Amino acid sequence: LQRVDLVHLAQAISHADSFETLVIIRGRILQLVDNMLAHGASSTQITHIITLLNDHTVCRVIELAIEALGDPGIAFTWLCFGSEGRREQTLHTDQDNGILFEASDAAEAAHIRGRLLAFAERINRDLDTCGFTLCKGNIMASNPQLCLSRQEWQRRFGSFIRESTPENLLSSSIFFDLRAVWGPSEGCEQLRRGMLDEIGENRLFQRMLAENALRHRPPVGRFRDFVVTRKGEGKATLDLKVQGLTPFVDGARLLALSHGIATCNTLDRLRQLVEREVIDEKDGAAYEEAYHFIQQTRMQQHQQQARDGRPYSNRLDPDNLNHLDRRILRESFRQAQRLQSSLAVRYQL
Repeated sequence: LQRVDLVHLAQAISHADSFETLVIIRGRILQLVDNMLAHGASSTQITHIITLLNDHTVCRVIELAIEALGDPGIAFTWLCFGSEGRREQTLHTDQDNGILFEASDAAEAAHIRGRLLAFAERINRDLDTCGFTLCKGNIMASNPQLCLSRQEWQRRFGSFIRESTPENLLSSSIFFDLRAVWGPSEGCEQLRRGMLDEIGENRLFQRMLAENALRHRPPVGRFRDFVVTRKGEGKATLDLKVQGLTPFVDGARLLALSHGIATCNTLDRLRQLVEREVIDEKDGAAYEEAYHFIQQTRMQQHQQQARDGRPYSNRLDPDNLNHLDRRILRESFRQAQRLQSSLAVRYQL
Protein backbone atom coordinates (compact mmCIF):
# COMPACT_ATOMS: atom_id res chain seq x y z
CA LEU A 1 0.00 0.00 0.00
CA GLN A 2 2.81 2.38 0.90
CA ARG A 3 4.54 1.63 -2.40
CA VAL A 4 1.36 2.40 -4.34
CA ASP A 5 0.91 5.61 -2.35
CA LEU A 6 4.49 6.59 -3.08
CA VAL A 7 4.19 5.90 -6.82
CA HIS A 8 0.91 7.86 -7.04
CA LEU A 9 2.34 10.76 -5.06
CA ALA A 10 5.51 10.90 -7.18
CA GLN A 11 3.48 10.81 -10.42
CA ALA A 12 1.02 13.43 -9.15
CA ILE A 13 3.90 15.77 -8.20
CA SER A 14 5.66 15.24 -11.55
CA HIS A 15 2.49 16.08 -13.49
CA ALA A 16 1.11 18.89 -11.27
CA ASP A 17 -0.17 21.70 -13.51
CA SER A 18 0.19 24.52 -10.93
CA PHE A 19 1.78 25.44 -7.61
CA GLU A 20 -1.62 25.29 -5.92
CA THR A 21 -1.90 21.64 -6.99
CA LEU A 22 1.64 20.96 -5.72
CA VAL A 23 0.81 22.44 -2.30
CA ILE A 24 -2.28 20.20 -2.01
CA ILE A 25 -0.38 17.07 -3.11
CA ARG A 26 2.48 17.79 -0.70
CA GLY A 27 -0.02 17.87 2.16
CA ARG A 28 -0.43 14.13 1.55
CA ILE A 29 3.27 13.47 2.22
CA LEU A 30 2.62 14.05 5.93
CA GLN A 31 -0.10 11.36 5.80
CA LEU A 32 2.24 8.94 4.00
CA VAL A 33 4.99 9.48 6.62
CA ASP A 34 2.39 9.04 9.38
CA ASN A 35 1.33 5.68 7.92
CA MET A 36 4.91 4.53 7.47
CA LEU A 37 5.90 5.42 11.05
CA ALA A 38 2.75 3.69 12.34
CA HIS A 39 3.71 0.53 10.41
CA GLY A 40 7.24 0.48 11.76
CA ALA A 41 9.18 1.75 8.73
CA SER A 42 12.77 2.73 9.54
CA SER A 43 13.83 6.37 9.69
CA THR A 44 16.20 5.72 6.75
CA GLN A 45 13.38 4.45 4.52
CA ILE A 46 11.29 7.49 5.45
CA THR A 47 14.03 10.10 4.91
CA HIS A 48 14.83 8.54 1.51
CA ILE A 49 11.16 8.72 0.50
CA ILE A 50 10.79 12.32 1.74
CA THR A 51 13.93 13.26 -0.21
CA LEU A 52 12.67 11.47 -3.33
CA LEU A 53 9.33 13.32 -3.20
CA ASN A 54 11.14 16.59 -2.45
CA ASP A 55 13.36 16.03 -5.52
CA HIS A 56 10.26 15.49 -7.68
CA THR A 57 8.80 18.72 -6.26
CA VAL A 58 11.96 20.74 -6.97
CA CYS A 59 12.09 19.43 -10.56
CA ARG A 60 8.42 20.24 -11.14
CA VAL A 61 8.80 23.76 -9.66
CA ILE A 62 11.73 24.40 -12.04
CA GLU A 63 9.73 23.08 -15.02
CA LEU A 64 6.73 25.28 -14.08
CA ALA A 65 9.06 28.30 -13.77
CA ILE A 66 10.43 27.57 -17.28
CA GLU A 67 6.84 27.37 -18.60
CA ALA A 68 5.94 30.67 -16.90
CA LEU A 69 9.08 32.69 -17.67
CA GLY A 70 10.26 30.99 -20.85
CA ASP A 71 13.35 28.82 -21.26
CA PRO A 72 16.46 30.86 -20.33
CA GLY A 73 18.32 29.05 -23.14
CA ILE A 74 21.21 28.16 -20.82
CA ALA A 75 22.04 24.67 -19.60
CA PHE A 76 22.28 24.80 -15.82
CA THR A 77 22.35 22.35 -12.92
CA TRP A 78 20.25 22.87 -9.77
CA LEU A 79 22.40 21.81 -6.82
CA CYS A 80 21.25 20.95 -3.31
CA PHE A 81 23.40 20.94 -0.18
CA GLY A 82 23.21 19.82 3.45
CA SER A 83 20.59 17.29 4.49
CA GLU A 84 18.97 17.28 1.04
CA GLY A 85 22.40 16.65 -0.50
CA ARG A 86 22.80 13.69 1.91
CA ARG A 87 19.23 12.43 1.19
CA GLU A 88 18.43 12.79 4.88
CA GLN A 89 15.54 15.22 4.85
CA THR A 90 12.73 15.12 7.38
CA LEU A 91 9.40 16.95 7.15
CA HIS A 92 10.96 19.99 8.83
CA THR A 93 13.30 21.43 6.19
CA ASP A 94 14.49 24.69 4.68
CA GLN A 95 16.20 25.44 1.35
CA ASP A 96 19.93 24.89 0.75
CA ASN A 97 20.50 25.17 -3.00
CA GLY A 98 22.61 26.71 -5.74
CA ILE A 99 23.14 26.78 -9.50
CA LEU A 100 26.10 25.49 -11.52
CA PHE A 101 26.67 26.33 -15.20
CA GLU A 102 29.50 26.20 -17.72
CA ALA A 103 31.25 29.40 -18.87
CA SER A 104 34.50 30.01 -20.76
CA ASP A 105 35.62 33.04 -18.74
CA ALA A 106 34.60 35.52 -15.98
CA ALA A 107 32.78 37.87 -18.39
CA GLU A 108 30.63 35.07 -19.80
CA ALA A 109 29.94 33.79 -16.25
CA ALA A 110 28.77 37.27 -15.16
CA HIS A 111 26.50 37.52 -18.23
CA ILE A 112 24.94 34.07 -17.63
CA ARG A 113 24.52 34.80 -13.92
CA GLY A 114 22.61 37.99 -14.77
CA ARG A 115 20.18 35.95 -16.87
CA LEU A 116 19.71 33.16 -14.32
CA LEU A 117 19.29 35.12 -11.06
CA ALA A 118 15.72 36.34 -11.65
CA PHE A 119 14.87 32.79 -12.68
CA ALA A 120 16.44 31.41 -9.45
CA GLU A 121 14.55 33.98 -7.38
CA ARG A 122 11.26 32.78 -8.83
CA ILE A 123 12.14 29.13 -8.10
CA ASN A 124 13.19 29.90 -4.48
CA ARG A 125 9.94 31.81 -3.93
CA ASP A 126 7.82 29.03 -5.41
CA LEU A 127 9.62 26.38 -3.35
CA ASP A 128 8.82 28.44 -0.26
CA THR A 129 5.14 28.36 -1.27
CA CYS A 130 5.41 24.55 -1.51
CA GLY A 131 6.68 24.28 2.08
CA PHE A 132 10.48 24.55 1.70
CA THR A 133 11.10 27.58 3.91
CA LEU A 134 13.55 30.22 2.70
CA CYS A 135 17.04 29.76 4.15
CA LYS A 136 17.80 32.30 6.89
CA GLY A 137 21.48 32.14 5.96
CA ASN A 138 20.62 32.90 2.29
CA ILE A 139 22.09 29.60 1.05
CA MET A 140 19.90 29.77 -2.03
CA ALA A 141 20.39 29.88 -5.79
CA SER A 142 19.05 33.46 -5.93
CA ASN A 143 22.15 34.57 -3.98
CA PRO A 144 24.71 35.71 -6.66
CA GLN A 145 27.48 34.00 -4.65
CA LEU A 146 25.74 30.64 -5.16
CA CYS A 147 24.88 30.99 -8.85
CA LEU A 148 28.32 30.21 -10.27
CA SER A 149 30.17 28.66 -13.17
CA ARG A 150 31.98 25.37 -12.51
CA GLN A 151 35.35 27.20 -12.40
CA GLU A 152 33.95 29.69 -9.87
CA TRP A 153 32.60 26.85 -7.71
CA GLN A 154 36.03 25.15 -7.91
CA ARG A 155 37.76 28.32 -6.74
CA ARG A 156 35.24 28.74 -3.94
CA PHE A 157 35.66 25.14 -2.75
CA GLY A 158 39.45 25.51 -3.03
CA SER A 159 39.36 28.59 -0.78
CA PHE A 160 37.33 26.64 1.84
CA ILE A 161 40.09 24.02 1.91
CA ARG A 162 43.12 26.33 1.82
CA GLU A 163 41.82 29.08 4.13
CA SER A 164 40.46 27.27 7.17
CA THR A 165 38.53 30.11 8.84
CA PRO A 166 35.56 29.26 11.10
CA GLU A 167 33.21 30.55 8.35
CA ASN A 168 34.88 28.38 5.71
CA LEU A 169 34.72 25.31 7.94
CA LEU A 170 31.02 25.90 8.50
CA SER A 171 30.53 26.41 4.75
CA SER A 172 32.39 23.20 3.92
CA SER A 173 30.14 21.23 6.29
CA ILE A 174 27.15 22.45 4.23
CA PHE A 175 28.46 22.70 0.66
CA PHE A 176 30.59 19.52 0.61
CA ASP A 177 27.40 17.44 0.94
CA LEU A 178 26.17 18.26 -2.55
CA ARG A 179 24.36 16.62 -5.46
CA ALA A 180 22.61 17.57 -8.68
CA VAL A 181 18.79 17.50 -8.51
CA TRP A 182 17.94 18.91 -11.96
CA GLY A 183 19.97 19.40 -15.12
CA PRO A 184 23.23 17.75 -16.27
CA SER A 185 25.16 16.10 -13.43
CA GLU A 186 28.65 15.94 -15.04
CA GLY A 187 29.70 19.39 -13.77
CA CYS A 188 28.69 18.48 -10.22
CA GLU A 189 30.69 15.21 -10.38
CA GLN A 190 33.77 17.01 -11.76
CA LEU A 191 33.46 19.51 -8.90
CA ARG A 192 33.25 16.66 -6.38
CA ARG A 193 36.28 14.82 -7.81
CA GLY A 194 38.40 17.99 -7.65
CA MET A 195 37.28 18.63 -4.07
CA LEU A 196 38.10 15.07 -2.94
CA ASP A 197 41.57 15.23 -4.54
CA GLU A 198 42.33 18.53 -2.79
CA ILE A 199 41.10 17.36 0.63
CA GLY A 200 42.98 14.04 0.37
CA GLU A 201 46.25 15.94 0.02
CA ASN A 202 45.54 18.50 2.75
CA ARG A 203 46.12 16.97 6.18
CA LEU A 204 45.85 20.36 7.92
CA PHE A 205 42.33 20.91 6.56
CA GLN A 206 41.34 17.39 7.65
CA ARG A 207 42.57 18.19 11.16
CA MET A 208 40.55 21.44 11.20
CA LEU A 209 37.47 19.48 10.09
CA ALA A 210 38.13 17.02 12.93
CA GLU A 211 38.25 19.89 15.45
CA ASN A 212 34.99 21.15 13.99
CA ALA A 213 33.44 17.66 14.28
CA LEU A 214 34.15 17.68 18.05
CA ARG A 215 32.30 20.95 18.70
CA HIS A 216 28.88 19.42 19.38
CA ARG A 217 29.28 17.04 22.29
CA PRO A 218 26.62 14.37 22.93
CA PRO A 219 24.59 15.20 26.08
CA VAL A 220 25.77 12.36 28.33
CA GLY A 221 27.69 12.87 31.55
CA ARG A 222 29.97 10.57 33.47
CA PHE A 223 27.60 10.02 36.37
CA ARG A 224 24.13 11.19 35.39
CA ASP A 225 22.43 9.74 32.34
CA PHE A 226 21.76 12.97 30.35
CA VAL A 227 23.20 16.45 30.49
CA VAL A 228 20.21 18.66 29.69
CA THR A 229 20.08 22.41 29.06
CA ARG A 230 19.84 24.19 32.41
CA LYS A 231 18.20 27.48 31.48
CA GLY A 232 16.44 29.39 28.74
CA GLU A 233 13.74 28.24 26.36
CA GLY A 234 15.05 24.69 26.05
CA LYS A 235 15.43 24.14 29.80
CA ALA A 236 15.57 20.46 30.88
CA THR A 237 15.78 19.28 27.24
CA LEU A 238 18.42 17.98 24.84
CA ASP A 239 18.78 18.60 21.11
CA LEU A 240 18.37 15.39 19.09
CA LYS A 241 19.72 16.93 15.89
CA VAL A 242 22.69 19.04 17.03
CA GLN A 243 23.83 16.87 19.94
CA GLY A 244 22.76 13.48 18.59
CA LEU A 245 22.81 13.30 14.79
CA THR A 246 25.40 15.99 13.97
CA PRO A 247 28.37 14.14 15.60
CA PHE A 248 27.68 11.15 13.29
CA VAL A 249 27.09 13.35 10.23
CA ASP A 250 30.27 15.40 10.82
CA GLY A 251 32.42 12.39 11.72
CA ALA A 252 31.30 10.33 8.72
CA ARG A 253 31.79 13.33 6.39
CA LEU A 254 35.34 13.97 7.60
CA LEU A 255 36.44 10.33 7.25
CA ALA A 256 34.70 9.93 3.86
CA LEU A 257 36.21 13.12 2.39
CA SER A 258 39.70 12.29 3.66
CA HIS A 259 39.51 8.78 2.14
CA GLY A 260 38.15 9.85 -1.27
CA ILE A 261 34.63 8.46 -0.73
CA ALA A 262 32.25 10.31 -3.06
CA THR A 263 28.87 9.34 -1.55
CA CYS A 264 27.15 11.92 0.70
CA ASN A 265 24.63 9.90 2.72
CA THR A 266 25.84 9.39 6.32
CA LEU A 267 24.96 5.68 6.58
CA ASP A 268 26.41 4.95 3.10
CA ARG A 269 29.59 6.74 4.18
CA LEU A 270 29.82 4.62 7.36
CA ARG A 271 29.31 1.40 5.35
CA GLN A 272 31.99 2.33 2.82
CA LEU A 273 34.38 3.27 5.63
CA VAL A 274 33.82 -0.20 7.11
CA GLU A 275 34.45 -1.80 3.66
CA ARG A 276 37.74 0.10 3.39
CA GLU A 277 38.62 -0.91 6.98
CA VAL A 278 38.84 2.71 8.12
CA ILE A 279 36.23 1.88 10.78
CA ASP A 280 35.95 -1.46 12.57
CA GLU A 281 32.95 -3.52 11.43
CA LYS A 282 31.36 -3.75 14.90
CA ASP A 283 31.86 -0.04 15.51
CA GLY A 284 30.28 0.75 12.14
CA ALA A 285 27.22 -1.39 13.00
CA ALA A 286 26.90 0.30 16.43
CA TYR A 287 27.16 3.80 14.91
CA GLU A 288 24.51 2.89 12.34
CA GLU A 289 22.07 1.55 14.95
CA ALA A 290 22.63 4.59 17.18
CA TYR A 291 22.07 7.00 14.30
CA HIS A 292 18.89 5.11 13.34
CA PHE A 293 17.46 5.29 16.85
CA ILE A 294 18.11 9.02 17.34
CA GLN A 295 16.64 9.82 13.91
CA GLN A 296 13.60 7.61 14.60
CA THR A 297 13.01 9.31 17.97
CA ARG A 298 13.28 12.71 16.29
CA MET A 299 10.82 11.79 13.52
CA GLN A 300 8.29 10.41 16.01
CA GLN A 301 8.54 13.66 17.94
CA HIS A 302 7.98 15.68 14.74
CA GLN A 303 4.97 13.49 13.95
CA GLN A 304 3.45 14.18 17.38
CA GLN A 305 4.15 17.91 17.08
CA ALA A 306 2.39 17.98 13.68
CA ARG A 307 -0.63 16.18 15.14
CA ASP A 308 -0.80 18.64 18.04
CA GLY A 309 -0.46 21.63 15.70
CA ARG A 310 2.81 22.68 17.38
CA PRO A 311 5.89 23.96 15.52
CA TYR A 312 8.58 21.35 14.76
CA SER A 313 11.36 21.19 17.33
CA ASN A 314 14.35 18.88 17.78
CA ARG A 315 14.39 19.44 21.55
CA LEU A 316 13.32 16.48 23.65
CA ASP A 317 12.57 16.18 27.36
CA PRO A 318 14.11 12.78 28.21
CA ASP A 319 11.65 12.42 31.13
CA ASN A 320 8.93 11.89 28.52
CA LEU A 321 10.57 8.63 27.36
CA ASN A 322 9.86 5.21 28.83
CA HIS A 323 12.65 3.49 30.75
CA LEU A 324 13.83 1.31 27.84
CA ASP A 325 13.84 4.08 25.19
CA ARG A 326 15.68 6.31 27.63
CA ARG A 327 18.45 3.71 28.07
CA ILE A 328 18.73 3.07 24.31
CA LEU A 329 18.90 6.82 23.63
CA ARG A 330 21.62 7.24 26.26
CA GLU A 331 23.64 4.40 24.71
CA SER A 332 23.11 5.91 21.23
CA PHE A 333 24.61 9.18 22.43
CA ARG A 334 27.53 7.21 23.91
CA GLN A 335 28.22 5.77 20.44
CA ALA A 336 28.45 9.34 19.11
CA GLN A 337 30.91 10.01 21.94
CA ARG A 338 32.97 6.97 20.92
CA LEU A 339 33.13 8.15 17.29
CA GLN A 340 34.32 11.57 18.45
CA SER A 341 36.96 9.97 20.72
CA SER A 342 38.27 7.93 17.78
CA LEU A 343 38.58 11.15 15.70
CA ALA A 344 40.44 12.88 18.54
CA VAL A 345 42.95 9.99 18.64
CA ARG A 346 43.25 9.77 14.84
CA TYR A 347 43.97 13.50 14.44
CA GLN A 348 45.84 13.91 17.76
CA LEU A 349 43.42 16.46 19.19
